[in-house]
Amino acid sequence: MITLRFVTAGDLASDAIRAEERCWASHVECRMPDGTLLGAHVDGGVQARPADYDATWTQELFVDLPATPRQADAFHAFLTAQVGKPYDLAAIADIAFGEAAPVDPAAAPDWICCELIVAALLAAAIVPSAPCGVRTSTVRDALAIAGALAPVGAPTQRRAT
Repeated sequence: MITLRFVTAGDLASDAIRAEERCWASHVECRMPDGTLLGAHVDGGVQARPADYDATWTQELFVDLPATPRQADAFHAFLTAQVGKPYDLAAIADIAFGEAAPVDPAAAPDWICCELIVAALLAAAIVPSAPCGVRTSTVRDALAIAGALAPVGAPTQRRAT
């Protein structure tokens, strides 16, 4: 099985992403078989982080995607091979300004969260294609893909403390 985590926080970056994408979520990552969360962040690029690393979220949703064992292994192997790559700041500009160079997912030198997850779904043959391309994939696109593959409920709201 493949588990994706969609999340947002109350910071300016999350606010800007939600406004641009018209979506409640501002980040997507994967829960790996060992329980870590693997994703791409500005701070640190692609990393597997402890499951409790993110104490700032205000909304969170886990989505379990159906996959054969072979697909799940390919998905997780693709993500693991990306660990250590930097964050793709140019992709943010491409999304914001509507211009994007084609990206070969297997050779991408850097990632944003959503292009990483969409590329992994493609590499594992979970989805046959990315309608908008990997380079301009957004969190909303990843959530729509997840919703086409599995039931997607409402996010959990974190209560203010």
